[in-house]
Amino acid sequence: MTGGPVPRTVPDLLRSRAAEQPDRVAIEVAGGDALTFADWLRRSTAAAAALRAEGVRHGDRVGLLFGHRAWTDFAVAYLAVQQAGAVAVPLSERLAPPEIAAMLAHCGAAAVVHDDRLTAPEGVGRTIPASALEAYGPAGGADGLGETHGPGPRSRDLAQILYTSGTTGRPKGVGAGHANLVYGCETRPNRRRFRHSEHLLHAFPIGTNAGQTMLMNALDAHPTVLTPGQFTPGRFARLIESYRVGTVFVVPTMAVELLNAGLHERHDMSSVVLLGSAAAALPPALSARLAAAFPNATLTNYYTSTEAAPAQTVMVYDPARPAALGRPAFGSALRVTDREGTPLPPGEVGHVWLRSPTATRSYYGEERATAETFRDGWVRMGDVGYLDEDGYLFLTDRESDVVKSGAFKVSTLHVEAVLYEHPQIREAAVFGVPHPALGTVLAAAVVPVRPGLTAGDIRGFLLERLARHEIPERMLITDALPKNQTGKVVKGELRGLLDASAPAPQTEPTPRTEDV
Repeated sequence: MTGGPVPRTVPDLLRSRAAEQPDRVAIEVAGGDALTFADWLRRSTAAAAALRAEGVRHGDRVGLLFGHRAWTDFAVAYLAVQQAGAVAVPLSERLAPPEIAAMLAHCGAAAVVHDDRLTAPEGVGRTIPASALEAYGPAGGADGLGETHGPGPRSRDLAQILYTSGTTGRPKGVGAGHANLVYGCETRPNRRRFRHSEHLLHAFPIGTNAGQTMLMNALDAHPTVLTPGQFTPGRFARLIESYRVGTVFVVPTMAVELLNAGLHERHDMSSVVLLGSAAAALPPALSARLAAAFPNATLTNYYTSTEAAPAQTVMVYDPARPAALGRPAFGSALRVTDREGTPLPPGEVGHVWLRSPTATRSYYGEERATAETFRDGWVRMGDVGYLDEDGYLFLTDRESDVVKSGAFKVSTLHVEAVLYEHPQIREAAVFGVPHPALGTVLAAAVVPVRPGLTAGDIRGFLLERLARHEIPERMLITDALPKNQTGKVVKGELRGLLDASAPAPQTEPTPRTEDV
């Protein structure tokens, strides 16, 4: 079977799918509403015409602020902005109003379309409730083919600006064109991704790269994209069981919660044939636990970034290479270099770069940062790692998280991986803290499975598995780790928690401190 022409823009993709499968459900919010492809096209076309009537013009940036259960309304607004020839700027409701306002000011947003249940920040241009857009209707200037008056998008046009999570500094706006977003998208029904599944389940937030990937899956892949809106382990497990979900996407912190709650023992997970992890590397011990909990599933780790997409590496879990992040996929390329950009031989640690198979992304309005991160199609990932003889990637740390303690450089990822092997540790994060003699030393924050775990217990466990300089000098045992909207640990906040928990100064200095 052959399909139509290759889509050049995101609205092209929707028009193609609506023509082929108008009544198929594209997105379903569990316990909420559902959106067919025909309704998606009809509603977004009407909303695009309304945006034009509101004065939105080709190239304008339009913020999109929607709650976690408003996925269908968000999908309509996202396509409407692009059909109008404008640039969509997805935002997370989890951000504080000043953060949202700063992002909108940075990109020069002309308007903000928002969930009727949310209030857009003041002073950010026109604010338009989503319901007001859709009330405009086709008679206001849209025809039945998904076109609106005025110039529509072109493949080279900027399609979206997505702000990074800001775990290593101020969030940056990453611009992606239509050609970047639709790269590899398939119009042939027999070639669509995840054909083994009728439902794909995720709980990624709106306004994140993982969330946007799921939105594109709704347009391009075979299964209906199902989401509870917000992640809770119990409900997530019940959805897998009740819908007989074939494809599931999580981030490592979600996987930890599912496993530690023992939900795989109380619910039927046998339908899952693909379990994908994104956003961060899976610790080897966690990968082994997931593989055992989902015996029918192919456990797959996807490594990319907001800046690098669609470039990525893909790794099907291999017990012989439990820490590997795979090799480049889907036309991507991978290299590890020294500081000057010279590729390094296998086994040597350096800076990780991915090359996009299509038009690269860039930082919006930040030429200097773009020049540092994007070079001749290559994207610097901000990670340190190495390639083995077979070309598999192994990370040693984030560039910003490598700890130089005295004469040693220590990988926090390696220490975290060992902590996850402790049977009484639920979650762990390792980071650097200042030291008067060594400059920096390691600190660890751990969440125990149950009360009673001590810093001495943890150090005794680590002494048998790590070198002396890899063992954290300070230890924080806490009820939870602070995380951002994508589920990544915010290590900067951990340093504050560590300082707040420090014991009162002693009259005699001790070689170690325990913050428990």
